[in-house]
Amino acid sequence: MECTPPAPGPAHNPGPPGPFRAEQPSRPMNPDHPFFIPPEAFRRQDETPDARFYRAPRFVTHLDAGALAAVTQLYREYFPAGGALLDLMSSWVSHLPADVPYRRVAGLGMNAAELRANPRLTACVVHDLNQRPALPFADDEFDGAAICASIDYLTQPVAVLRELARVLRPGAPLVVTFSNRCFPSKAIAAWQALDDRGHLALVQRFFLAAGGWTAVELLDRSPRVGDPLFAVVGRAGGG
Repeated sequence: MECTPPAPGPAHNPGPPGPFRAEQPSRPMNPDHPFFIPPEAFRRQDETPDARFYRAPRFVTHLDAGALAAVTQLYREYFPAGGALLDLMSSWVSHLPADVPYRRVAGLGMNAAELRANPRLTACVVHDLNQRPALPFADDEFDGAAICASIDYLTQPVAVLRELARVLRPGAPLVVTFSNRCFPSKAIAAWQALDDRGHLALVQRFFLAAGGWTAVELLDRSPRVGDPLFAVVGRAGGG
């Protein structure tokens, strides 16, 4: 499997031709918006290009076995067997249930070697969401989407969640999971200022600020021992 390379050009240029919508500049949030998040919340200690940070593959897992089992159980509960899934900010493993078949699993991530090594992916795209939050997929293309242990690295999470609401079919779930581990230099300032409950509230705020989501749930699926595991799940509203 070969991964689609990143699209050329700066983030504000239209993407390559295809069945998906051309990229548009991400819209800054109006300070009067009820879910306004100030720009300084998305600053990071290391503002060097993310492509440089993720250039070398990391064939490791960032959560322990108990927390990853909790992620897999969530996917079992929310993602339909035989469906088309999007693994956003993907890597060499997708944590999907081994015994559940899916018609399609598309992975979007930063490192081609990691994506190529992922046995669950049927297609992969190398794409920097912090530079280009628009997704290179058609409207209503997927039956579910996942972001595992990565939401804290997005500098434009509202724009990305707005795009996810577009590419998911109405009613399809987005499962965002996270723990208390991160690369501190690349995690946004807001994430590092909050505790576990604050992280749940922050991700919920991303969903609400993006719009287009219904039935947003905040879940604590932490095992009795080991790494904690939290999730925010929303369903695409359609239209």
